[in-house]
Amino acid sequence: MTARPAHPAHRPVGSSVGRPVRPRRPDTDRRDLSLTGAPGTVARGREFARDALRAWGWLPAPDADTRAVAEDVLLMTSELVTNACQHAAGPYLLELTRYGPLLRVAVRDADDRPPVLRPPRSPARPGGYGLRVVDRLATAWGSEPLAGGGKTVWLEIVRPPAEP
Repeated sequence: MTARPAHPAHRPVGSSVGRPVRPRRPDTDRRDLSLTGAPGTVARGREFARDALRAWGWLPAPDADTRAVAEDVLLMTSELVTNACQHAAGPYLLELTRYGPLLRVAVRDADDRPPVLRPPRSPARPGGYGLRVVDRLATAWGSEPLAGGGKTVWLEIVRPPAEP
């Protein structure tokens, strides 16, 4: 069983490969949470994401589609933070950035190794599904090395249009 590097970017047709989409919009907002040495890192990250989604009007959700996407954001945030806890020295920063309907979740850690999307495992073995969940639910995801060492693992997801 071999592992392959994380998908550099799971992109819709016509978009750039390997780089997150960052449209320039006036309705941009970013929130950062330091996770260095904090107990309950995964729970703190999830609650931070929940608070941001509330502030940006994703929660409470105005419709079923937005509710489903908001729940996906919370799950994927937990998975990225958990992955950094298990496979790096732990995350040190969680960033959530909203570009209009596009949301980018990014986790920074000090490990230079890129994340690995492993082949499916036996259902009898626990764990190993975090990046598979992200690969399945995110509009795009990937990782970027940081200049001073370490990396950022990011995902993007688009809020569905409001129901009439």
